[in-house]
Amino acid sequence: MAKIKWSPQSLEDIEAIANFITRDSSYYARMFTIKVFEAVDRLELFPESGRVVPELNRKEIREVIIGNYRIIYRIRGDLVEILTVYHTSRLLDVNETKNLL
Repeated sequence: MAKIKWSPQSLEDIEAIANFITRDSSYYARMFTIKVFEAVDRLELFPESGRVVPELNRKEIREVIIGNYRIIYRIRGDLVEILTVYHTSRLLDVNETKNLL
C-alpha cells in the first residue's frame, strides 16, 4: 500500500477551489472536497490507476480527473505525492510545474 503525501500547493489549490465553489453552494464545495479525498485515498491501493499527464509524458507523473479538476501526482516507489489540483479548462503550465517536480 502506498503512502500519500500532500504538497502545500495541492492543499492550497483544494482550499481555493472549495472557497470559490462555496460562493454558489457550500454543499457542492463539501462534495468536491470529499470526492478529491476519496480519489486520493484510492491511490493508496492503486497508485498507477491515473493516466500519465500528457503535457509532461513522464511515467511517474500521473493524474486523476474528478469532475472538472485534475489531481496531478507523482509516484516515487511506495510514495504518492499529490502535487497540484488544476481546472481542466486551464492549460498545464509546464514551467510552473517544474517548481513542483
